[in-house]
Order: sequence, then C-alpha cells, then structure tokens
Amino acid sequence: MGIIQVDHNNVLSPFLFLIYTNDKQEDHRNDVKASEEKADGEQSSSLKNLIRIYKAAILHGDERIVLDIESRIKDIENEHTQLMQKVSALSAEITSGKEKTIRLQADFDNFRKRSEKEKLNIRSDAQGEVIESLLPLVDSFERAKQQLKPETEKEKKIDTSYQGIYKQFVEIMRSLQVVAVATVGKPFDPALHEAIAREESQIYEEGVVIQELRRGFLLSNRLLRPAMVKVSDGPGGKKAPLSSEQPATAAKVDGR
Repeated sequence: MGIIQVDHNNVLSPFLFLIYTNDKQEDHRNDVKASEEKADGEQSSSLKNLIRIYKAAILHGDERIVLDIESRIKDIENEHTQLMQKVSALSAEITSGKEKTIRLQADFDNFRKRSEKEKLNIRSDAQGEVIESLLPLVDSFERAKQQLKPETEKEKKIDTSYQGIYKQFVEIMRSLQVVAVATVGKPFDPALHEAIAREESQIYEEGVVIQELRRGFLLSNRLLRPAMVKVSDGPGGKKAPLSSEQPATAAKVDGR
C-alpha cells in the first residue's frame, strides 16, 4: 500500500525488518481485497497494521519508521475529520429536509382546514339565504293563524289541513336547526331584538320584552333576522335607554 517509505540504507534489526516485510506483503493482499471490502473495514485493518508496526518500531528504537507511521496516522486523522465534517453536513441537510417536510405537511393541514371551513361557511351562507327567503311564509302562516276563526265544519277541515301544512313546514325548519328568538319575558338584547315601541307595564320590569310583533330566527348561532318587539318602560313611565343586560335565549320555531 506504500504506507511507509523505507530507507534501505538504514540498517534494521532482523526481527523488525521481518515484521515490516510481512506487513508489506499483507498490505499487498489487502489491496487486492480492497475493492470488495467496506471503507470502514479497510481503514480499520490498515490502522491496526500501522499500530502493530508502530509498537514494534518503538520497542526497537527505529525513529524513522516511528515518524513515518505518526505522519500516516496524522493523515488518517485528517481524513477522518474531513469525513466527519461531510457526515455532519449531510446530517444537517437531512435534518433540514425533514424540517421542510414537516412545514409543508403543516401548511397542507392548515390549507385543508381553511378549505373545509370555507366550504362550511359557503354552505351555511347559501342555506341561510334560502331559509331567509322563506321567512315571509312563516309570517303569513302566523297572521293567518291569528285571523282565521273557523266556525263551520268545512272551515274547520280547511283550518286543520292548513295547520298540518304549517306544522310540516315547522318540522323542516327545525331539521335545518332554525330556532325562533326568545322574546316575551326576556331582557331586551339589541343583538337579537329590534324594539319599535316602549310601553309602561305593571307586570314586567323596565328593559324586558312585553310583546312580539314579528318573529326573529336563528340558524344555529347565526341571526337570520331580529325579532320586532315592544319593551317595558316599567311602571310610571320611567325612560331609560335600551340595553342588553343578558343575551336572550333561543326558543323553538313554533314556541313563544
């Protein structure tokens, strides 16, 4: 392998020269096998040979061989340092690649969540628009319910059929998670109620809804339209600005 440059004019002890010669032959055989062995195995074998020769040279006081081997060992250490630097650089690249993959995965998850949220919002908006367009039908049913006073048997049958249609409509609204805004007896809430009048009341305290003039509706937590209401002014006509002390709770579609 040409590991040690030997000055043949330098006289070696027969024992040291024999070790050196045998090691040269062994190195030659190792060269033949080098292409079939792994890099770390080759380096380990060469290093063991050098150490063995190095110990023998020290024992026999051959300073030249000692220096040559120390020089070679230093070269091996430098090669090892360079290899370790390359390994460190590759490890850093791998780590960086993993971090990029993690960031890409996180970005993709965020994009998927945003897409799902946008899809739900679009669906909710479309559903809200359709239901909102049907609310006048609810008003018409409510007015008819208050105005119709069936007397004859035929009128009662018509009223029963009419109320059956309204009940079916209410069930559909409920299945879509539509609820009516709670009004009478609840504190006035400007987020849910639209006050069109104030009246004195001996029953309800000031700021409490005393009458519902038009139903308000919620789609889940989204307000489709506020309820038109009258608000108690309290006994004695005491005036005070309308405020929301507590948010009103939602009621059933056909509940008061």
